[in-house]
Amino acid sequence: MALKFCAIASGSSGNSVFVGTKHTKVLIDAGLSGKRIIEGLASLNITGEAIDALFITHEHTDHIKGVGVFSRKFDIPIYATIGTWEAMENQIGKITPKNKRFVYEEEPCVVNDICLYPFSIPHDAKQPVGYSIEAENHKITIATDLGHITDDIKQKLFGSEILLLEANHDEEMLKNGRYPYHLKQRILGEQGHISNHTAGNLLCDIMSEKLKYVFLGHISEENNCPQLAYQTVEDILHKNNIKVGKCLHLDMAPRYSNSYIVEL
Repeated sequence: MALKFCAIASGSSGNSVFVGTKHTKVLIDAGLSGKRIIEGLASLNITGEAIDALFITHEHTDHIKGVGVFSRKFDIPIYATIGTWEAMENQIGKITPKNKRFVYEEEPCVVNDICLYPFSIPHDAKQPVGYSIEAENHKITIATDLGHITDDIKQKLFGSEILLLEANHDEEMLKNGRYPYHLKQRILGEQGHISNHTAGNLLCDIMSEKLKYVFLGHISEENNCPQLAYQTVEDILHKNNIKVGKCLHLDMAPRYSNSYIVEL
């Protein structure tokens, strides 16, 4: 059985990730229009009817924009923490009671042959989580909107074969950019977003022989650029004797289009 991964979009303008097996297909977040999600899935030869569940990380618009529309159109259950449901319910329209499902940090959630493990993340949302997804002894982890790095996050990311990791901003670009002071402080704060340097150092801390694919995501359009994020992270890895290439594939999760598909 193959476990497949594809980032449909990643960034402040919208986030959605596909993970699936032959028998089960899920989306992590649906922060795009329903039409855009359908188009992203179509490029994978997957229809909306084939999606078994939507798992939500938190209630910010770039993660839930299409959730209600997509759920209603294809009768798909939505899984989120109690806090996320409380914060997003008035934003996504009426949801059929049977499609309102809950996840709990540190408790596995099984959908057919896939097991998802929600874990707490430090972000300025009601009850945000990241997700590790496991099937047939393979592990994929989605970790964006992190704010800062904790030992628990490192533990949750360790052992992943595919990792979608936030590299939101370059600190100097952010500090010298045109964002208002309060927004700069939010992004740089303990519940904001992590920088390219933080992402690179985190990868050094969690590196193992299992980690094969790293996608850098949630990249700021204003305070970063894909080339800079990639180069910064690659330089940090190189300085720590971790070579990008044959064993470790480092790439970007595009803002407006699908990443390439990885199959484990």
